[in-house]
Amino acid sequence: MTSLERALTSLRHEQPDRVPVDYWSTGEIDAKLCAALGLANRKAILDHFDVDFVYIEGPAYVGEELVTREDGSREDLWGVPRVTATAGAGERAQRYSHVVQPPLAEATSVADIEDYPKWPDPDWFDYSVIGQQCADAGERCVMFMGDRLNRIAQFKPAQYLRGMERVMIDLIESPEIFRAIVERIGRFCGEYLRRILAAADGGIDVVVTGDDFGMQEGMLVAPPVWREFLEPGFGRFIEIAHEFGVPVMHHTCGSVRPIIADMIDDGLDVLNPIQPGAKGMDHTELKAEFGDRLVFHGGVSIQTNLPRGKPDDVRQEVGALMQTMEPGGGFWACTAHNIQADTSVENVVAMFEAYREFGRY
Repeated sequence: MTSLERALTSLRHEQPDRVPVDYWSTGEIDAKLCAALGLANRKAILDHFDVDFVYIEGPAYVGEELVTREDGSREDLWGVPRVTATAGAGERAQRYSHVVQPPLAEATSVADIEDYPKWPDPDWFDYSVIGQQCADAGERCVMFMGDRLNRIAQFKPAQYLRGMERVMIDLIESPEIFRAIVERIGRFCGEYLRRILAAADGGIDVVVTGDDFGMQEGMLVAPPVWREFLEPGFGRFIEIAHEFGVPVMHHTCGSVRPIIADMIDDGLDVLNPIQPGAKGMDHTELKAEFGDRLVFHGGVSIQTNLPRGKPDDVRQEVGALMQTMEPGGGFWACTAHNIQADTSVENVVAMFEAYREFGRY
C-alpha cells in the first residue's frame, strides 16, 4: 500500500497493511534527530521513519510587511505583538513565540471590535503555490494545518487578540464582544480555507483545524458554553471542507470527552489527540465508545515516558496503545503533541520501532 492508500483505508474504518504513522515535532527535535542519525532535513526524517503524512505550508503571505515595534516585538498576522521566548536550557531549550500584549484587551464594545484596523484579509496570500506543494508530497497523505498563526481556528486567535482571562470573562459578562471577535475570525478563516481547497484542486487529503478546548482535568469552558459559542463555527469549518470532499481532523489538547459526540454530529472525521493522563481520555474507553464513528490520531504521551522514561518504557506504552486502537482501522499513530526538545533521540527511535513492531495487521 502507498501511504495515502493506508491512511484512507484506516479512515474508512478498514484495516490496512499496518497502522498509518505520523510525526509531530518541534524544530529542536528535528535538529537533534538529523545530527544523531546523519539526516539532512525534515523530509529525510519522514523518509527514514517511513512516515505516512506530510504537512504542506499552504499559501504564501504576500501582504504588507508585518510591523516590528520599538520594543523588538513583531506583530503577527492578527496584529498581535510577539517575542521569541525560551523554556529550559542547553539541549532541553525550547523556543516559542510569546504574546506580548493582546491588542483588543481594552475593547469595551462591539464597535471597538469592528473598528480594529488589523483584521487579516484572505487577499494577503498567494494560493498559487499550493498545487506544487501537493505534487511534491508524492504518495504521502497530504495534510493542511498551517501554523499557530494561520490555522483554521476560533478560540485560540480570540485569546491572542483579547487575552485568555478577558475572553473567559467576556463569555459571562460581555458575550456580544466575544461573538463579534469570533465572527470576524471565522469570516477570515472560512474564506481562507475555501481558497486553499480551491487552489489545491483535490490535492489536499485532510484539513486539520486546531483549537484547544480542554485542560488536563476538564474543559476550558463548560460543554453548554462550547455548544452555544464555539460549536457553530466549528461545524462551519467542517462543512466548508466537506463541500470540497475533504475530511477534517481537529486538534484539541486536554479533556474533551463531554463534547466528542457533538463533534461527531458536526461531521468531524478525525480527532487529535488522545491525551494520556487527561481526565476521561482513556484510549480503551474512547475506542469502545466512539471508535466506530471517529478516527483517532495520536496518543503517545509527550509528558511522561517519551521525555522521562527509557526506550523500553516507550515501547511498552506504544504496544498497549496499539493493542487497543488498531483493531478495525480508525487509528493513526502519533504522539499526543509535538515532540519537545526534552526528549532523547533514543526514545524517538524506540517509538518508531514500536510502531512497526506492534502496528502490523
